[in-house]
Amino acid sequence: MEKLNLTQQWDKTFAKSDKVEHQKITFHNRYGITLAADMYIPKNATGKLPAIAVSGPFGAVKEQSSGLYAQTMAERGYLTIAFDPSYTGESGGEPRYVASPDMNTEDFCAAVDFLSVQDNVDAEKIGVIGICGWGGMALNAASMDTRIKATVAVTMYDMTRVTAKGYFDSEDTKQVRYEKKQAMNAQRTIDYKNGSYALAGGLPDAVPEEAPSFLKDYFAYYKTSRGYHLRSLNSNGGWNVTSPLSLLNMPILQYSDEIQSAVLIVHGENAHSCYFCKDAFEKLSGENKELMIIPNASHTDLYDQMNVIPFEKIEQFFAQYL
Repeated sequence: MEKLNLTQQWDKTFAKSDKVEHQKITFHNRYGITLAADMYIPKNATGKLPAIAVSGPFGAVKEQSSGLYAQTMAERGYLTIAFDPSYTGESGGEPRYVASPDMNTEDFCAAVDFLSVQDNVDAEKIGVIGICGWGGMALNAASMDTRIKATVAVTMYDMTRVTAKGYFDSEDTKQVRYEKKQAMNAQRTIDYKNGSYALAGGLPDAVPEEAPSFLKDYFAYYKTSRGYHLRSLNSNGGWNVTSPLSLLNMPILQYSDEIQSAVLIVHGENAHSCYFCKDAFEKLSGENKELMIIPNASHTDLYDQMNVIPFEKIEQFFAQYL
């Protein structure tokens, strides 16, 4: 397995808690990629603990909101890990910034692999939290991995749906999809000639006044001191990926209606991804599924605003099902 060179100093966008122990760890997925993670353990904890794996948002790193969620849940009694997905942050994999519905679902399952064999973890009490684009991946993992007993998807969006159909399904025609495929495949030919991998998408260096609210929301988080991190693609290029074709042609959540374990979907009333969350929730079945709408909250409010993120509710949810 690839040996990673992990940063040892505290370089998060949030303050270090004095209520938990923190350490850097690595684990591997079934594609042979070594993943980097931060582990948070409640101080003075004894016995086998319920555990939670956290990742997201898309293009972000564990030093941002996933780490904040992991540390906060550790303060509440859970052993947690916040991990960088394959090809991202401190995790391994080349070329960088590949996004794949299969690979990123596998990353969550690999995190469960790791947690399942820890001496201080109860393997029957493992949950996951996916934020933003990784909310969809967390649900996708829960639909196939029966070891996941509870899933929280926060301000979720379905990256495969938005790639194939556009935001708010505004590009949902065969012709538009064909034109996207033409452009992406033409770029593949150019990339192969150049021996490089072009990146698709990205946050602008400046946001015009007429930009949509969700773009201003992302910019305010990733491009300012609030959420900026050197290793975050969103801070240094924004949402760029080298393999968008698989997102277009391999939809996730196909069997989410068969998830038997517990699911909590949380989103903000003013979040641009609200339609993803509502549609995903409507597809779920069973009495152990819940949708929570946070009044007046934007998409990125649920990334890091401690007075907005419903940690009490999330704790109650995991306490009930783990």
